[in-house]
Amino acid sequence: MSIERIVLAVAGFFVFVSAGLAHYHHEYWLFFTAFVGLNLLQSAFTGFCPLATILKKLGKQSGTAFG
Repeated sequence: MSIERIVLAVAGFFVFVSAGLAHYHHEYWLFFTAFVGLNLLQSAFTGFCPLATILKKLGKQSGTAFG
């Protein structure tokens, strides 16, 4: 699995879980959802993603977006 797929999977999981927590626990969890979305947006323009950097250091193979 490439870095890009892992990043998208983790981001999707975080959005799904935080939306569920916002619905069932407290609406402030939507701030975490917004944080994940903003991080994805800025990484699309800058090419910098903290999770991608961590995965690179762990030896994961890079695809084209975070190469």
